[in-house]
Amino acid sequence: MVRLMMGAKGSGKTKHLIEMINSAAKDEPGNVVCIEANRNMTYDIHYHIRLIDAQEYKLNNYDSFRGFISGLYAGNYDISHVFIDNLCKIVGRDVDSETEAFLNWLDVFGERNSIKFTVTISAEVSAATDGIQKYL
Repeated sequence: MVRLMMGAKGSGKTKHLIEMINSAAKDEPGNVVCIEANRNMTYDIHYHIRLIDAQEYKLNNYDSFRGFISGLYAGNYDISHVFIDNLCKIVGRDVDSETEAFLNWLDVFGERNSIKFTVTISAEVSAATDGIQKYL
């Protein structure tokens, strides 16, 4: 399952995401992971959350991001929820058809492995393709 939050920079996505992450720390039966573009949330999220700074791993395209998420799961089958803050900033792209393909892959991967994904993208909702809009 993929849940997507889109909006312009400064629209409150990250604040809402932090609330969701902290709630998941209490409610999720498995491990919770947060992948962010840089370490801005270090002091805002619960210490049980595995916080990952994507810059440390050079996740600069969707293929490397797929491999990274697959590797996370291969190393920890107890992951139940992955939060990704500012997806397009992490991979260094604007919203496009590859973003849609990545979200579709996340959805299939999540269904197959019982993982929920919550993703934020800093862009106007009008930039979302029809395929991306189904995750909003």
